[in-house]
Amino acid sequence: MTQDLFRQDSYVRECRAVVTAIGPEGAVLLDRSVFYPLGGGQAGDAGSLQRLSDGALLQIADTRKGQDEQGRASADILHLPAPGQATQLQPGDEVLARIDWPRRYRLMRFHTATHLLCHVVAQPVNGCSVTPQGARMDFHMDGALDKGALNAALARLVAADYPVSIGQIEEAELDARPELVKSMSVQPPRGSGSIRTVRVGSADLLIDLQPCGGTHVARSSEIGSVRVSKIEKKGAMARRLVLVLED
Repeated sequence: MTQDLFRQDSYVRECRAVVTAIGPEGAVLLDRSVFYPLGGGQAGDAGSLQRLSDGALLQIADTRKGQDEQGRASADILHLPAPGQATQLQPGDEVLARIDWPRRYRLMRFHTATHLLCHVVAQPVNGCSVTPQGARMDFHMDGALDKGALNAALARLVAADYPVSIGQIEEAELDARPELVKSMSVQPPRGSGSIRTVRVGSADLLIDLQPCGGTHVARSSEIGSVRVSKIEKKGAMARRLVLVLED
């Protein structure tokens, strides 16, 4: 099991860790990690692992969740080497695990922007993708959407500098408040009794609250200049919105 440091603090860029195993295709397992694994629509982190004993550097191209014998996601995190790199690390090696911070920060900005969009559109989500290049959300709805109005609303929410906080909700309370689950395609993980949540808004004004395991900025103003670049009709009850950052 990998201790997932990013769950508590998305701004931690590096940590010391110990290699616990080497998996298929040279995937590296650590006892703790700042690398976010692909999940919930958000892309996995890239970065590097540097062996502290001799400085040997292994570039990491992607991060994924491990699987148990039944093929279900496990608590292990797999750090996948970049193509053409051979893993020289061995179990017991101590490494400095460092994420590609500019890439991660774009993911954080985009992911938080999708939560603002959930507030603006206020319809069930039937698919989401967050990459460093852009974000996509599929809303389960018919009818037209006005790009100008959407972008004006997003700009107001960003400028309002709302705090973004991590919390938890008990499974029983979530069952009593099904409206908090915005996604139709990805359900929150259950079994531990409580589920991680992300809240956007001040004490006086709630903008968005929903179960989410992803990484986020601390305040809406950090998103910067974001806009809906495209609206597509993908079916009778499907509207796809594409987000881009202006910088």
